[in-house]
Amino acid sequence: MTEAATEARALDRGDALAPLRDRFQLPLAPDGEPAIYLCGNSLGPMPLAAPARVQEVLEHWATLAVRGHHGGPDPWMHFHERFAAPLGRLVGAAPGEVVAMNTLTVNLHLMLVSFYRPTATRHRILIERSSFPSDRYAVVSQLRFHGHAPQQSLIEVSPRPGEELLRTDDLIAAIEREGEALALVLLPGVQYLTGQVLDVPAITRVARRHGALVGWDLAHAIGNVPVELHDACADFAVWCHYKYLCGGPGATAGAFVHERHGHGTTLPRFAGWWGHDAATRFAMGPDFVPMAGAEGWQLSNPPVLALAPLIAALEAFDTAGMAALRAKSLALTAFARRLIEERLAGRITIVTPAADGDRGCQLSLRVVGGASRGRHAFASLSARGVIGDWREPDVIRLAPAPLYNRFAEVERAIAVLETALPPS
Repeated sequence: MTEAATEARALDRGDALAPLRDRFQLPLAPDGEPAIYLCGNSLGPMPLAAPARVQEVLEHWATLAVRGHHGGPDPWMHFHERFAAPLGRLVGAAPGEVVAMNTLTVNLHLMLVSFYRPTATRHRILIERSSFPSDRYAVVSQLRFHGHAPQQSLIEVSPRPGEELLRTDDLIAAIEREGEALALVLLPGVQYLTGQVLDVPAITRVARRHGALVGWDLAHAIGNVPVELHDACADFAVWCHYKYLCGGPGATAGAFVHERHGHGTTLPRFAGWWGHDAATRFAMGPDFVPMAGAEGWQLSNPPVLALAPLIAALEAFDTAGMAALRAKSLALTAFARRLIEERLAGRITIVTPAADGDRGCQLSLRVVGGASRGRHAFASLSARGVIGDWREPDVIRLAPAPLYNRFAEVERAIAVLETALPPS
């Protein structure tokens, strides 16, 4: 056994969060042994309690039928409400600022309806050039819907020439440069390709000072890094629940609306029945009266079967606490980084920032020698039971998640990479 493997076993023995792994069903490797699952940044594994949670809903449907909306142990009328508090703890929201609904891009469009209100002089939207494609598609379509050409109204900030990562100073400079022409800033809490954590409070503060509204895509941040949306005074945020939150493929998503907008506001929105004031919803009146808070952006009643698995995952987060998860996450990625630097110097470059505050669970790796060599290394990982993911044009993403990953798995994954990439 190597020195690193011995160290990894010792770290696992001292890991207070180790029992959480037993709450998850991890996939098998080609040899039938448990795989090393480092892909929770794309799709989290299934909580073992998820089938039981779904089965409970099915049984209530079978035995209660329509009466399940108002009766039984967990009435469906209020099912979505149980998610607000645990999700709020993960994103640093005040009561009433979070709702579980729809999917991420649907929620983004709903937020843009309310928070992108261009004028003749203030109509530009600032994003980062390597934004997740769905975000860019949504923004461009909204610009065109409002009659603005992306060539004039879309501001895209890139890393500096020869660099991989965004600089906070450059984002702030772009905001200040656009000034009164800037209507909205939309950025990721964690950049999906590089794993870089952006400075939510600092960027939000500067944008609001210049009169722009600010939204955050937290798809790769929620359940990964601490976020304090309320204190940062973000206007809105959207996210999915199928990555680090292990809510299942295509899981119902979430949204945040700061309380200054969600109570007694006259913001324009696309209205739906479930966003109507709950006290008079069943009066079936013709005029829409929004609920206070983020719930007022709901369209339809919640998909109860799709939400049920998320209960099990959120129970695990609440058991651990975000502070303990974050500490373990940083230890896992620091361990992985050190092994890569020791064993694979000159063969792998790490794109993700090294500083603790600038990274989450994910390490983005680029194989020296080009994309074809990178694909070969990625295929070797897969063949040996290490499940990560490949992102074009040439990035391998490995994300040891503190809920279910072990230090020994990190060591084994790097050992497989070392075998796949012998010294030249």
